[in-house]
Amino acid sequence: MYFLTGWPRRLLCPLRSQEEPFHIRPSSQRFYFAVLSETQLSIWFSRTAKGYILLFDVLGGGDGKSLYEPVYPRGSPRVRVTPGYKEEQCAPALSLEMKKPVDLEAPITSLQSLQEDLLVCTADGYLHVLHWDGLGSNGRKAVCLTTIPFSLDLQSARGGPSLDLEGVHICCMEYCVTLDGFAAVLSDGRLGFITPLSNTITTDQLQGVWAADVNDGTCVAVNNKYRLMAFGCASGSVLVYMIDSTTGSMQLSHKLELTPKHFPDVYNKTGPVKLICWSPDYSVAMVTWECGGLSLWSVFGAHLICTLGEDFAYRSDGTKKDPVKISSMSWGAEGYHLWVLPNKQERQGKEEEEEQQQVEEEEEKEEEMASPPQPSLQAGILQFQFIKSALTVNPCTSNQEQVLLHGEDRLYLTCGDLSQVHSTSEPHTHPHLNPHDGSPLHHPSEPDSPLSQGLSTLLGHKHWHVVQIHSTYLESNWPIRFAAIDTAGQCMAVAGRRGLAHYSLCTRKWKLFGNVTQEQNMTVTGGLAWWKDFVVVACYNFTDQQEQLRLYQRSSNLDNAFASVTKLHSDTLLLNVFRDMVILFRADCSICLYSLERRNDSPHPTASVELLQEVSMSRYIPHPALVVSVTLTSVRTETGITLKAPQQACMAESIMLNLAGQLIMLQRDRSGPQVREKETPANNKKLLPFCPPVVLAQCVENVWTTCRSNRKKRHLLEALWLSCGEAGMKVWLPLFPRDHRKPHSFLSRRIMLPFHINIYPLAVLFEDALVLGATNESVLYDGLQGSSEPLEALFPYCTVERTSQIYLHHILRQLLVRNLGEQALMLAQSCASLPYFPHVMELMVHVVLEEEATSREPIPDPLLPTVAKFITEFPLFLQTIVHCARKTEYALWNYLFAAVGNPKDLFEECLMAQDLDTAASYLIILQNMEVPAVSRQHATLLFNTALEHGKWDLCRHMIRFLKAIGSGEMETPPPTPTTQEPSSTGGFEFFRNRSISLSQSADGIATGKFNLQKTFSMPSGPCVKGRDAECAENMYIDMMLWRHARHLLEQVRLRDLGCFSAQLGFELIGWLCRERNRVARVEDFVSALKRLHKDFLWPFPVVPGGSISSPLKNGRCRTVLSTRLLKSQSADSLLNSAMDTAPPQAASTSHTWLDGLGQTSKDMDAASSAHSNRHSPQTHDAFLSLLTNKVEEYSVGSATDLTETSSVVDGDWTMVDENSSTLSLSQAELEHISMQLANKGPHKSQVQLRYLLHVFMEAGCLEWCVVIGLILRDVNVIKQVIGFLDSPEVPPETVQSVRGGLLAVDAWVSADCLGYKPFLNLIQPQLQDLMDAAAEQVQAEAFQPGAQSSKLGASEGPGSAAAPRTEDGRGAAAPPGLAPPSLEPAGSFPRPPCEDGPPEQTEEQGEDEGAYDCTLS
Repeated sequence: MYFLTGWPRRLLCPLRSQEEPFHIRPSSQRFYFAVLSETQLSIWFSRTAKGYILLFDVLGGGDGKSLYEPVYPRGSPRVRVTPGYKEEQCAPALSLEMKKPVDLEAPITSLQSLQEDLLVCTADGYLHVLHWDGLGSNGRKAVCLTTIPFSLDLQSARGGPSLDLEGVHICCMEYCVTLDGFAAVLSDGRLGFITPLSNTITTDQLQGVWAADVNDGTCVAVNNKYRLMAFGCASGSVLVYMIDSTTGSMQLSHKLELTPKHFPDVYNKTGPVKLICWSPDYSVAMVTWECGGLSLWSVFGAHLICTLGEDFAYRSDGTKKDPVKISSMSWGAEGYHLWVLPNKQERQGKEEEEEQQQVEEEEEKEEEMASPPQPSLQAGILQFQFIKSALTVNPCTSNQEQVLLHGEDRLYLTCGDLSQVHSTSEPHTHPHLNPHDGSPLHHPSEPDSPLSQGLSTLLGHKHWHVVQIHSTYLESNWPIRFAAIDTAGQCMAVAGRRGLAHYSLCTRKWKLFGNVTQEQNMTVTGGLAWWKDFVVVACYNFTDQQEQLRLYQRSSNLDNAFASVTKLHSDTLLLNVFRDMVILFRADCSICLYSLERRNDSPHPTASVELLQEVSMSRYIPHPALVVSVTLTSVRTETGITLKAPQQACMAESIMLNLAGQLIMLQRDRSGPQVREKETPANNKKLLPFCPPVVLAQCVENVWTTCRSNRKKRHLLEALWLSCGEAGMKVWLPLFPRDHRKPHSFLSRRIMLPFHINIYPLAVLFEDALVLGATNESVLYDGLQGSSEPLEALFPYCTVERTSQIYLHHILRQLLVRNLGEQALMLAQSCASLPYFPHVMELMVHVVLEEEATSREPIPDPLLPTVAKFITEFPLFLQTIVHCARKTEYALWNYLFAAVGNPKDLFEECLMAQDLDTAASYLIILQNMEVPAVSRQHATLLFNTALEHGKWDLCRHMIRFLKAIGSGEMETPPPTPTTQEPSSTGGFEFFRNRSISLSQSADGIATGKFNLQKTFSMPSGPCVKGRDAECAENMYIDMMLWRHARHLLEQVRLRDLGCFSAQLGFELIGWLCRERNRVARVEDFVSALKRLHKDFLWPFPVVPGGSISSPLKNGRCRTVLSTRLLKSQSADSLLNSAMDTAPPQAASTSHTWLDGLGQTSKDMDAASSAHSNRHSPQTHDAFLSLLTNKVEEYSVGSATDLTETSSVVDGDWTMVDENSSTLSLSQAELEHISMQLANKGPHKSQVQLRYLLHVFMEAGCLEWCVVIGLILRDVNVIKQVIGFLDSPEVPPETVQSVRGGLLAVDAWVSADCLGYKPFLNLIQPQLQDLMDAAAEQVQAEAFQPGAQSSKLGASEGPGSAAAPRTEDGRGAAAPPGLAPPSLEPAGSFPRPPCEDGPPEQTEEQGEDEGAYDCTLS
């Protein structure tokens, strides 16, 4: 509500004197302050300029001159002809004459000014009433305190004094206008309230009531707006009393006291309360104690600031500061400043310190003639600066969703960036936000801007948007009294002493009255609000001496010529806007409703205002100043009415009136016959009357409601939100029958639910279930330390931070407590899409668990089982419970799981739901609650499931967890993975973050971040650490890894096997060596080939009809193509050389033919390159390194994305296109080339297949090499494998398997996939050798090339149907160097006509590009 900002200012008096001021009092408007010392009375002008105070001493002479006058630049419009210039702009020179002194013959204890009289209390027990002129016999009366009858309430007063008041006098007294009486503290500490029974104060007309059981009162301050009396006590607490309207007795409303929870060091050491001071708008009270310090409370006890703790009480080095003791204080104009007089002893101590330091400095610096004179501490007045919420004086801003604060010269608001305003999660279109003025405020493409700005805007950051109020306006209209913001949060309006100004966040400009006379002729009286793009103002016109309601259009000039003006019959005190209606509360206690309608008939849009209804409230309101706010709402007690007629949910159904903290509701009387809307003509529609008022709540400070409707979130949008001081918040929630059933007769239509929050609420985000607020933060400044630190440096620098808080869990809990679980479920389901909904559920479980599990008394009806049952209705039940448990101390776990279920069962539920990350969290619970064997059993289960689902992060954590269990390292449980990887990665993560050159061997490959300790997977050799337990555990983990690898290979899931090996550092080659003759055999070549096509998204080759006459035969573009592809092919040769995560293990078999495998594969690649070189004279080695320069254009996409088959299309085209813009090819040639390139699979798949080929070659798994050679259509691979088959070390079963597999493939190709036929023709000689070498001769005719068929082969691979291509047509002359994959993308993308250069350009391009880089990710 009120927040400290910056440091306090220090005001120094020009007159040097040793006297100490000890009292300060403001004038009625708080423009002047009288400061009293022993022999001097000085008067201060409250407005500061340029850092110094304008002071008028009592000795000045007055001959029409001013002490200070503002100086304006030449040509300024604000010259001295401005009306009221002399009175309002200049600090007058005042002089006081001594009048005849009045001797009251006793020390004066209290002074109180009444309208015509001065009330003086003296120490001899008398009350003196003095007329202000003090002349004549009528000018003075005296009343003895002992003659005033005191009782506990006015009804029990039987006449005659009932308290023994002998020797007692009044030591502090203050008059309350709205209670029409005096709150008094008696010298014996008792508290009383004296009320005159008639207009005159005489002995027989005074009656007193006293507060029971209080006898330590010290001071009093009254709150006229809320009819409260705050009494300070010697115990340090403030008792706030109200007068009971029926009995007239004093009733305790609430207490203001420091709590041991927040102030454990000082809550009982403050000493007696010294002073209490209500702010000018009566919304906050400042309290100070004898021991010093300042503390600020809202009117109903919400604690805002205290200077006895944190940075206020301690320096940055931890030493304690002495709190500043205060002798007098007073609020400045509009509550922007607090004027404070520090205590006399404080100043003397400081002065002595400064003198001592000054002497020391003079001794050190004798060369200086004299030190500058120290300013006297005589007038060391501190001025604390505050910013306050716009709600304090302009409560119509409570239906907005922004927080708006204003200081004396600036505004603070919580709006986010303009770019974010339109991108909300749930757009709420609203008819009020459709401006037709073409102003830059709203996005042109979105005329209906969403009203709720969404979380990204209002919670995006903690910074304020600070808008400086225009200095020209402030100059003549300080202080700012009202501020308002529009619904979109983009326009603000302020009103000071006269006139108004408004600001747009879009244009970053203020609009002021062009005519200063118009500005000075009006003053805003009842506040201001925004309606659509109009500022609505209730003001007083000085020229016509009349109250008016004015609407100024935002985009027009600020001028009365463009305003729509409506005359009002009485002074307006409050104003509010609801949809297209304005509600006014007037000084005669009546309420007026006006309708607003926008008109566009003139060049400047105007608004027409029409009176709809008047409601007199004089019977219910004792004094108009008691009304804090008035709001028009669509809230009704009968929700059944709105169900029958949903359009009425948007109508103005009720008036909410905050009467001195009592919330009163008047709703329309629908008891009479209802007339349908269609039957009444539009022009004579009569509004329904209002029922008598009903009190909804007490101690209400603010009310929030919205005029929007949302069928999905009716609970939140049709509710009424109340802020109730120390009691927290309340919500008046509607209850709806489920599925529109008939409501129960016993179920009320609404329910009032209280809940506590930790911040002071300033705005409510209705759909988002959030409360926005602000809080004071402090920053220590060490530069002013030392014995000479000035008084104001005792305080830290104060800032104001934005805060927010979730409240949904409080409401759900309150509904469950009241057995309204069905309503709680409806409300929770409507909010389940909120991003922090899981957090809401956790909070609800956590709060209930903490309360019940730590309760010392047995709880008869525990709520936790109900909450647990409630949460099971939501899919996030399992993770809610485990997250709550992990944030709760271990001692409470048994109580929690007794209510929600056994953690073992919950773990199994997670596994069934495949929520493995949550299961991992339950594993930590089980580790702490169960024996290690149970943890190990469940961990093994989870590990196997994570392996199956490819959750590699989780697998790594589980390996560490199992090792910890095995080696007894129970104190380091694995962290629950917070982020979850895609369950199946599309590439082998082994290739991440690598920089590999062709010349590197397998030993030199950097393993990157997946270089796990090899102790996981060492199948042979002694244990590294030599500890049996660890070796056993490693073996146990290895067995699981081997089992999973065997499972993958049995299911022909080579892609998953590669991911598994790369992610977990599994030594694939060593394992395959052992499994070469077991699981690493291929049972069915055809199904294995089909499975690889499917897993690697590799299209099946197809044969077009015209392939016999292919243009490739003539070799025209063969050289170009082979040159392009060779670069990529040489990169692929890397994959055949050194591509495992660790040096391959020496095979434990005696097969010598394996030793040369690695080298042979390298030779094979060299041969393949040389074969291609016949067509491309210039080739270069390719080095794989991290991405550099232009390679970014055609780097491959992330290997983890399965479906990203064409992520690099554009880049790949540009690679070949760089130097070949002059290419001209025939249509047939282009078709052939495009089909040739589209016949390849994704580049990632090529890389992965080459890697697997290398692994299987190293391990000697020749059958798999044949299958991969077939899918890659690589002649050299088949040649090499068939060459190996001749070796005597190869088991005959392998030879038989390869021969049978190739026969099966050939049969399948002839029947179903003719696209493979050209490739089989290419390897025919090798196949013939294989057949000849066998004991059984196979007829060679089976491998003869058949007649070229014109029909397309069966297309099983993805994308093959869309991309028919030629793969044959090369004949015997076609170089096998075309088979290795290129950097071309998969899929059928038509090549641009300038794709390949003519043959003569090949050499140039080769020289230009040199060795280019390629990145595998």
